[in-house]
Amino acid sequence: MESMGKKKPRPRRSFTPELKAEIVELCQRGDRSVGQVAKDFDLTETAVRQWLNQAERDAGTGDGGLTTSEREELNQLRREARRLREDVEILKRATAFFAKETR
Repeated sequence: MESMGKKKPRPRRSFTPELKAEIVELCQRGDRSVGQVAKDFDLTETAVRQWLNQAERDAGTGDGGLTTSEREELNQLRREARRLREDVEILKRATAFFAKETR
């Protein structure tokens, strides 16, 4: 049975920071609405609004969320914490192995 009226989900795309900055600037100028800018560039309105919110946070006028640099630092710290947990697990196994060998 064919799916009637259902759209296929859009494939995930990535955008350069320069393009995002250009889109944000167009929206902030106020010449066109967010919806119109999104339509003109074949983007989702949600994505454009998220870029606007992130730009406001980075400028210090946003809703109190993480700035881009804070988000990057958080991701780096999460990666490091994951690696350290893996290291601790390896050391625990090595300790158990050597403790069993020395008995």
